[in-house]
Amino acid sequence: MSALPQDAPQDGKTGDTVQPEATAPPVTAAARKRPKPGERRVQILQTLAGMLEQPGAERITTAALAARLDVSEAALYRHFASKAQMFEGLIEFIETSVFTLINQIVEREPNAALQAQKIATVLLQFAEKNPGMTRVMVGDALVFEHERLNARMNQFFDRVESQLRQSLRGAAQAAGSATPTVDAQVLASTITALVVGRLQRYARSGFKRAPTEHLEAALQRLSC
Repeated sequence: MSALPQDAPQDGKTGDTVQPEATAPPVTAAARKRPKPGERRVQILQTLAGMLEQPGAERITTAALAARLDVSEAALYRHFASKAQMFEGLIEFIETSVFTLINQIVEREPNAALQAQKIATVLLQFAEKNPGMTRVMVGDALVFEHERLNARMNQFFDRVESQLRQSLRGAAQAAGSATPTVDAQVLASTITALVVGRLQRYARSGFKRAPTEHLEAALQRLSC
């Protein structure tokens, strides 16, 4: 899914910029009357993401989405088999963007403890820059939608926690822990819970409480 560039998230506490392969879909002012082949699909997802950025937005219907794009509902279904498939397009974008950043961190940061800090940081920075995507990540936008969507987002956070465990196990070993696997499991679970909680607070505050607020200090208190 292509999108216009935005400012890239910062790579943890070092301030180095991690360049994602993609950035979240911006709100489009209006769809062009004659989009190029494949462009309408992108416009639909961009517009859906933009509608999700409205604080307190109610459940988005295909009728409302079609009206925003100035097309018929039938036109939407020429590109997506269902609304659930549209949300899957957004979830796929989240997965690709976030795990591209995480992979870059793992490749570039040799310090295992800093890897964990940076993973948590870039995930929350991504959400802060893309509030509509945050509502998908915490499930607010998926209420009354197909259950497989929430299952897929749960798998997303399971993957994040798994990577945190891997990084933190290396940090525990380096620190001489007698139980590095257990230590890593406990801390990875705690950091994941912190991340999810901050995402939920961000969404439920109408995107006023930044998820990265005092983040560095919070992560240091967790001794990761």
